[in-house]
Parts: sequence; C-alpha cells; structure tokens
Amino acid sequence: MSGSLIKIDEEIITSATASVTLGGSDWDSSYDVYMLKIKDCEPSVDNVVLQGRFTEGGVENSSANYDMARKVLQANATFLNLSLQNYNQFFFNRIGVGTGGGETLNGVFYIFNANNSSEYTFITIENVGIGITPNTFGEAGGVVLTSQTQVDGVKLFFQSSANIQAGATFTLYGLKK
Repeated sequence: MSGSLIKIDEEIITSATASVTLGGSDWDSSYDVYMLKIKDCEPSVDNVVLQGRFTEGGVENSSANYDMARKVLQANATFLNLSLQNYNQFFFNRIGVGTGGGETLNGVFYIFNANNSSEYTFITIENVGIGITPNTFGEAGGVVLTSQTQVDGVKLFFQSSANIQAGATFTLYGLKK
C-alpha cells in the first residue's frame, strides 16, 4: 500500500487529554475509504475502554444509532462473541485497558461510506492490546452508524471520563483510489 495512504490528520498526545477529534476541518471528502491508526493509547484510570462517535459538520453524533459486533480473543480466557445495538457511542475495544507499564491499545480501523449521505457509515475493528490483569487480547469486528448521514470525522474518548495519556498517537489517512 506504499503511496496509497494520504495522511489527513494526526494527533500526538503530549499531555493527558479528555478526547481527540480527527477530521472536521481537515476532512478530505475525496476518499471512499479512510484508515484510522491508533498507537500506544493508554487511559488515566484502570479498566476502561476507548469509545468513539462520528462527527457530522464538526458535531459529534450522539444518537442511539451505533450497532456493533466483534470477536474477542484473550490470552487468559476463552474467546467472546459480543454484539450491541442502539448505543450512543461505539467501542474501539471491549477488554479494559489499564495504566500499568505496557497496558495500551493499538489498532487499525477502516471507515467506509463516510461521504455518502444515502448510505450507512461503517468502521472495521482490528486491535490488539494489553488489559489490566495484564492480559493480551485482540479483537476483530465492525460498527455501523444506522442513520444515513455524511460523516466528516471521528471523536475518540475513554469511558468514565478517563483521560488519554501522553504518548498516544492517532492518525487518519485517506486511501488513494
């Protein structure tokens, strides 16, 4: 894929912050597919998950229109099949990440149909991390925003008002046609 990823937006966290929004005024609507990369994302409190909402016109969509399903693979337990409907946010991970050394979330997420207001917007979930026990985990699945809207960004934040710690990097790319 060398040369086919065009960086649109990037946030490198240098001090604890409540949330990160990628896109918005930086959104380039000329792409059909976007890739979001998360590297070394750690919360300020133990056992929380990273959540997200799409933005429309720079405003986060907090309607109860997010449906998701995933397979969770854990090193210390059997796998899980999870599905949720009608939530007002989606989850990048479902295994809680902690604050201990190396307890971070990393992943690659693809966004489809963002610029098409007559289609649902989808995001794929592919992540790996170390949870609070510490427990290595990986997840694969997807999320759909079940309303026909035009999306121009994504907001990321931890549950329970936990901050995103310094050292995390969030990068949004457009995939060249």
